[in-house]
Amino acid sequence: MKKIEFFYDVSSPWTYLAFTNIQPLAKEEGAEVIYKPFLVGGVFNTINPSVYQQRENPVPAKAAYALKDMQDWAELAGITIKFPPSVFPVNSVKGLRALLWAEEQGGQIALAKALFELYWGEDRDISQDDVLAEAAVRAGLDAARLAQAVNDPAIKAQLKANTDEVIARGGFGSPTIFVNETDMYFGNDRLPLVREALRRAG
Repeated sequence: MKKIEFFYDVSSPWTYLAFTNIQPLAKEEGAEVIYKPFLVGGVFNTINPSVYQQRENPVPAKAAYALKDMQDWAELAGITIKFPPSVFPVNSVKGLRALLWAEEQGGQIALAKALFELYWGEDRDISQDDVLAEAAVRAGLDAARLAQAVNDPAIKAQLKANTDEVIARGGFGSPTIFVNETDMYFGNDRLPLVREALRRAG
C-alpha cells in the first residue's frame, strides 16, 4: 500500500489545513497516512531560526497577503481559523505528547482534530490542562489517563525522537510530508504534488 508520513505540530494553522485536506486525498489515492507529532519549535531552534526573525520583522504587505491566503484556504477546506489567536505561539508540547498516547488508544486523529479546533477555531489555549481535558472528552478519550500520559518518560522520549527524525530527514517546519519514505513535501499547498507523487508510486 502507498504510504504517507505526516509530521505535524498542532501549533501551526497551515498544518491544520494540511491535516484536514490530506485525509480525503489519501482515501482517494488508496494511501495509508502515518501521523507523527513532533515539536516544531525544536526544529526552529535547531536548524531554522529564520522563522523567529520573520516574526520580529514582518513585511507588512506579505503578512497581509498571508492572512488573506490562509482564510481563502480555510474557506475552501470548510474550517475556521482565527488568526492570530490570543496566545501565539502556543506551547503545544503537552498536546503533542497526548497525541502520541492517543495513537496507542486508536484516537490520535480524533484528538488532533479536537486540538486544532479548540486552538484555531475557538481561540482556546491548548497548553492548559483543562483545555487538554476538554480535547480528550471531545475525542472520546479518558482525560485522567491523558493527563498522566503527558508526563510519561517514554512518551517524552518518543516526541524528541520524532523531532530529531524529521530534522535528520531534511524537514524544517510543519507539516513535513513524505511519500514512500524519501520523497519530501512541505506545507498544505504542496498537496497536489503529494497526489501526483502517490500516482507515480502506484
